[in-house]
Amino acid sequence: MEINTKEKKQLIKKFGRHEKDTGSPEVQIALISEKIKELTEHLKEHRKDFHSQRGLLNLASKRKRLLNYLRRKDYDRFVKVVKDLDIRV
Repeated sequence: MEINTKEKKQLIKKFGRHEKDTGSPEVQIALISEKIKELTEHLKEHRKDFHSQRGLLNLASKRKRLLNYLRRKDYDRFVKVVKDLDIRV
C-alpha cells in the first residue's frame, strides 16, 4: 500500500521547488494525499480493517495541519495546492 518511487518522484517534481525538495509543505501534502487515496481504496474492500482506518485518520489530520500552516504562511501556494490536488477544505 506504499507509493512506489516513480510516482513519488513525479509528485516531488510537480509540487517541489527543486528536484530534491521533499520537505516543503506542498510536497508533503501531495504525498500524504496520495497515501490517503490508496488507503481509502483499501478500506472500501476491507471495511473492518480498523488499524488502517486509524492510520487514515492520522494522515488526514496531519494533512489538515500542513494545509493550515500553508494557508497562514503563503495563501497563494495554499490555493494552488488545493486546486491541483482537488482537496475539499
